[in-house]
Amino acid sequence: MFNRREIIFGAAVAAMGAKDQLIDSHIHLFEPDRFPYHPTATYKPPAAPLAPYLDFVKQAGIDHVIIVHPEPYQDDHRYLEHCLNVGRGKLKGTLLVFADRAGSLDKVPELCRKLPVVAMRVHAYAPDRLPPFGKPELRKLWQAAGDNGLAVQLHLHPKYAAGFEPLIREFAKTKVIIDHVGRMFQGTPAENEVVLRWARLDNTVMKLSALPEQRADPQRDLGALIRQVTEAWGADRLIYGGGFGPTATGESYRQAFEKARGYLSHFSAADQAKVLGGNAAKLFGFTA
Repeated sequence: MFNRREIIFGAAVAAMGAKDQLIDSHIHLFEPDRFPYHPTATYKPPAAPLAPYLDFVKQAGIDHVIIVHPEPYQDDHRYLEHCLNVGRGKLKGTLLVFADRAGSLDKVPELCRKLPVVAMRVHAYAPDRLPPFGKPELRKLWQAAGDNGLAVQLHLHPKYAAGFEPLIREFAKTKVIIDHVGRMFQGTPAENEVVLRWARLDNTVMKLSALPEQRADPQRDLGALIRQVTEAWGADRLIYGGGFGPTATGESYRQAFEKARGYLSHFSAADQAKVLGGNAAKLFGFTA
């Protein structure tokens, strides 16, 4: 049951931008009671299950969502499979496999056959959990992504960016999605420059997600960084993700999209619509 405020908000959502799709390209969901975390889970977050999340999606007027399979489940994709089967048509997903874990890559063709998946995610963020840079195993992962029609999705700290660049260049036909603005709000100027130069490579797509609050680091101008990134990649190679969390409501979820739009004021309304949904619709094969 929705209260009066939610009904009014829902009507406002329906009246706004009906012709433009809104797509959240980055969501993590968790349901450990029904789908226990992997024994080697790197962290164990509280539950964020599918059913209430789909209510938020409806209330906020979000058209489609990419569920990014998270580290607590490692390469056990049973919960992702559950989510995608329930939300088929509305949801697609990102796989998590490990180049240096025996048998992990072998699962990819079957997962692609069964599920609407769009990418394989690689982490290079924690010093004790880095991919095998410069080794055949990481190249094999990249090859598997291309062979199965998937993008490679990078979650990285900028200081590790150089290790990926040879593969981004070699596999020029494989899309590379850079999560969380490349976490450039955590890198040094020299580290960030490595990521920024990837904008010259046509197969890269930058994701505006996990945007911190400006007050998190008053020495860094988040707006200036996002302006630099959005101008580097241009309106056709940017996508958006975010706004859902433990305290989210349908209203706050929609407002997150409008907050992101505020960082895109230097773009036309049509280009803003591309970033907030149109580009993701093309990239991930969503229809209206």
